[in-house]
Amino acid sequence: MKQIHSIEEFNSILEEKSPAFLLKHSTTCPVSQAAYEEYESFTSSNSSVPAYFLTVQDARPVSNHVAEEYHIKHESPQAILFLNKDVVWHASHWKITEDSLAKAVSENS
Repeated sequence: MKQIHSIEEFNSILEEKSPAFLLKHSTTCPVSQAAYEEYESFTSSNSSVPAYFLTVQDARPVSNHVAEEYHIKHESPQAILFLNKDVVWHASHWKITEDSLAKAVSENS
């Protein structure tokens, strides 16, 4: 799991990795912390799917870019699965679980 900070990093990931997960995480929200822990647990046991995260407080331009470019209303926390440079799945808040992430990969790979 790697943190991203710029739109250029994000675009580079989509060029190189497919599928790939992105988690939008807020450092001030307890729900986001719970989602982050689920995401972290999923990524530690599923290293075949590249996983990235951004902290919305530190990478607001990237977060906004993803929302605008892919027409996904911004939420935090929010997990997004990209495949072939397109969004194939996304979830927010309590719907981000280790199981939901695994299911998203199995249904979209």
